[in-house]
Amino acid sequence: MEGDFKNFNKKIINEPPKLNMGKLGKLIPAIVIIVLIMIAVSGSFYNVSEQQNAVVTMFGKVIRTDTAGLYFKIPFVQRVKMVDITTHGTGVGYTLDNSGQNIPDPGNGIMITSDLNLLDIDFYLEYRVSDPVAYLYSSDKPEEILKNIALSSIRSIVADYTVDEAMTTSKGQIQADVKEDMMRELTEHNIGLSVVNITVQDSEPPTDEIKQAFKAVETAKQGADTAKNNALAYQNEQLPSAEANADKIVQTAEATKESRIAEAQGQVVRFEEMYEQYKLYPYITKKRMFYETMEDVMPSLKVIISDGSTQTMLPLDSFGTASE
Repeated sequence: MEGDFKNFNKKIINEPPKLNMGKLGKLIPAIVIIVLIMIAVSGSFYNVSEQQNAVVTMFGKVIRTDTAGLYFKIPFVQRVKMVDITTHGTGVGYTLDNSGQNIPDPGNGIMITSDLNLLDIDFYLEYRVSDPVAYLYSSDKPEEILKNIALSSIRSIVADYTVDEAMTTSKGQIQADVKEDMMRELTEHNIGLSVVNITVQDSEPPTDEIKQAFKAVETAKQGADTAKNNALAYQNEQLPSAEANADKIVQTAEATKESRIAEAQGQVVRFEEMYEQYKLYPYITKKRMFYETMEDVMPSLKVIISDGSTQTMLPLDSFGTASE
């Protein structure tokens, strides 16, 4: 018996069994089909956790949004994208390094207050996805848009408060105003994100270097305001004088006009009267006009009137003197 077993082992070792390649060739397609079916079946089911929403698309079109649970999708036709709907946080005015330390961000943390002071103020923003479809397809970078909206709202709101208010008593009101303004902006932009909360982390005056730069800007602004005020004062001083001079010139011109008109009208009346006399006594009127003209032209001339035959000439002025 032992000898037969040894001979059987030698036979198996020396002569291995021959494979039937025909049967194996028939089994390969069946095996491939089975594997593909298993892959399709395993990929047809997906689980959505409590911290996620699933957006299902078919041929590029959104067909539904799934919450937590186990779901089925058509293999190779429908696609699923998971969206984290938990609350996330980010700093505004500062960043966090790998060790968790706050790194100041002066470019986004320095604000101007209503009393024209600079304030280094930091906020912590908490947000979450409120609309998975809009979050995925309304914009390329919704978080970046959210941060820009936060910066815009913070700058606008802080500018309504004085530096003392922003650092002390009005922090809570500033937080509420910023949140309300951001919610309104996010509704208009429709990027699928909503504000959970925003809080003031820290607020303090900026560095000395920034203070000096701000003072230089304020000094230049005050110089511009002074120059503008001086120009306005000079304008206010000179304008009434110029208007008075203009009125005086106009009034003088009007008076000259009226005087010339009155003089012309008087000369017309005088001429008409003289013309009436001239028509009655042309010769006498001519002589009278001649004598009056000579008196006007040569007031120192002595006039002697003669009929041409008188031998004795008497000066006319002596008679005038005697008569007076």
